[in-house]
Amino acid sequence: MILADLLQHINCLENYGTTGIEVTRIQFDSRKVTQGTVFVATRGTATDGHDFIGMAIENGATAVVCESMPEKLTENVTFIRVSNSSDALGQMAAAWFGYPSSQLTLVGVTGTNGKTTIATLLYETFRALGYKTGLLSTVCNYIDSEAVEATHTTPDAIALNELLARMVEAGCKYAFMEVSSHAVDQRRIAGLDFDGGIFTNLTRDHIDYHLTFENYLKAKKRFFDDLSADAFALTNADDKNGMVMLQNTKAQKYNYSLRGMADFKTRIFEHSFEGMLLDMNDREVNVAFTGKFNASNLTAVFGAAVLLGQDELEVLRILSSLHSVSGRFETLHAPQGFTAIVDYAHTPDALNNVISTINQILEGNGRLITVVGCGGNRDKGKRPMMAREAVDGSWKAILTSDNPRFEDPQDILNDMLAGLDVTQKSKSLTIVDRREAIKTACAIAQKGDVVLVAGKGHEDYQIIQGVKHHFDDREEVRKCF
Repeated sequence: MILADLLQHINCLENYGTTGIEVTRIQFDSRKVTQGTVFVATRGTATDGHDFIGMAIENGATAVVCESMPEKLTENVTFIRVSNSSDALGQMAAAWFGYPSSQLTLVGVTGTNGKTTIATLLYETFRALGYKTGLLSTVCNYIDSEAVEATHTTPDAIALNELLARMVEAGCKYAFMEVSSHAVDQRRIAGLDFDGGIFTNLTRDHIDYHLTFENYLKAKKRFFDDLSADAFALTNADDKNGMVMLQNTKAQKYNYSLRGMADFKTRIFEHSFEGMLLDMNDREVNVAFTGKFNASNLTAVFGAAVLLGQDELEVLRILSSLHSVSGRFETLHAPQGFTAIVDYAHTPDALNNVISTINQILEGNGRLITVVGCGGNRDKGKRPMMAREAVDGSWKAILTSDNPRFEDPQDILNDMLAGLDVTQKSKSLTIVDRREAIKTACAIAQKGDVVLVAGKGHEDYQIIQGVKHHFDDREEVRKCF
């Protein structure tokens, strides 16, 4: 492809050399550069691609896109200066793969909790409606029925456009994707043409990256700010930040709610560990999901499907046949008579939602034992908050390891314990080994009790001192049966 064709939607501030050259690939990792590559020098959180321009040229780069020109320019190498290299990378990646997002009906889902559930259920709903559909999610990516391993909630711009291009090639008409705050901030979704955006909720998360809650909110909001007038923006009216997302968007505005008037409204009539009876826009539907948070997620799915032109009754019929996403309020029934629930809840708000749901169903007719930890090298501020939510809502809370990464697990637990007073500590146990913590919870559970194992959900690994070890909460729970 000719370099000029890749740059047609980019505001080039300065250039050295010709843009009429043929380039063989796009790359932002200098180690992967080969002869004929256009190297895009992006600024990351840990490294700056501008420091590796020389290496990229040595490896065969014939063009460089950057935010600041090197002091010494290399002959026979074209240099393009732009205001934001990450944004340029997204635009160039879209052009390289033939703008695949414009050939799909693409809907993005953002927020703190519920992204995976909503995106996955939309994917399953549209496949059940008979459409070839793609999914980009934390758990797994899908090109219709083909599974593609997910490494990030939202892939880098090149990988993202490549996956979308493969979806187009496979004949997909729709694609649903999680949009993380990191992806918005790092401009990984630049150049994508979204037909709709969904906002779930916003609670404390990723403060280690964004530094402030306001920055985190702004990252989410930018996704909606960038939607076109032809797209829809569907927001959760029950979240105080829901309407903030719509303030500057050009998209057509809609909302959903469990509590008040909205375009898409749901009431919970009955609920148990097996499911709920819902009233969704004045129509009753039985679903195999539990909890207010899932009722909210299902309302978002229903609303988005209707906004995409699907028949309401047919969508409700399909929703009644779907099941929970892996590691999201996944229920396991022990022969000993207790219920185990594995859930991804890894923020204070998400943990509170799950615990509240369980206690509402129990109605005092059983005890809740919660196993929970916090990840290492992540937001330390939420650790005492997680401990308090677990202890206050449970008969017994067992604080344990999660993904310690490069931290000492005991140090993480000490941070969690710092949030508890003497009375709260008396309701908790501290067991560093997660396997032993799960065993202990199951051992003390009696008939009618619930064991909640929170924090990891679908994840089947632990990272200890940078080494990835297989560990699946669901497997460990089943071993106790």
